[in-house]
Amino acid sequence: MLTNGLYLLLSLLPPASAAAGPSAPVVAIAAQEPAPNPNPDKRPELETVLGKLDGHIKKEGKEDQDAVGVIDTLLQEFPKSGPKDRVAIVKQLSKCFEQRRMVPEGQAPNNKLFLAAAVALGQMGPESVEVLTTWIGAKNLKKDLAVQHRLILSLGKTKEKKGLKVLKDMLNNKENSLISASAEALGEYAGADLETRKDVFEALLKTVMEAKGFKDTNPDNTIARDKYDVIAAPIITSLGKLSKHEERDPEKWQNWWNKNKKADWDKDS
Repeated sequence: MLTNGLYLLLSLLPPASAAAGPSAPVVAIAAQEPAPNPNPDKRPELETVLGKLDGHIKKEGKEDQDAVGVIDTLLQEFPKSGPKDRVAIVKQLSKCFEQRRMVPEGQAPNNKLFLAAAVALGQMGPESVEVLTTWIGAKNLKKDLAVQHRLILSLGKTKEKKGLKVLKDMLNNKENSLISASAEALGEYAGADLETRKDVFEALLKTVMEAKGFKDTNPDNTIARDKYDVIAAPIITSLGKLSKHEERDPEKWQNWWNKNKKADWDKDS
């Protein structure tokens, strides 16, 4: 069984192809009030760990590997923490993105710290939602598409409705990789209520149909073709997760939506 720490390390690997086979059915769960958090709070030992992370991240990248190790520890501590400690963890992780990591022109960005923090925050909802939405599209991180991609995926993993507007807005982003990430993240809402799933489904379907239409009417336009090739598979996969139905062609999805937009998708589940 994977620990949270191992999950953090594995999550930093490139995501599997979104064009994988049909997804397992997901049962929608009715929204419930969260149970009171009985875990201990304001723990001195956690404050010490947070202080270590703060020290590492301020060393201009020289101790980023150590910082990632502390983030791993915080990821394991989060489920055992009380509400105030959880807020403190998320707040300290947010400070990671405030740091600057300079690299010579032409070299890959030094973003290990940012990626680790982004992955961890995906496992810390709902407390992490505000931090994630703050850093998605933030000026100092906007050009680092790998970090933006991971922030978007992590926002989806929180499965919090407060993140939906940002994720749907990202479907209009000029970067195909971020549209793809948003499509994948929106598939995480497969357990949401039916009204929410239909709203997300419609936004995704609109995005893929517009891209397909532009590609089909401009067969020599490589930009249009590249966009469709990047975003179609994750959108189609998420459409299946949200609806519990399977199609692989966008036009068939459009026909299905026209017939079933008012239907109860959970009736036979």
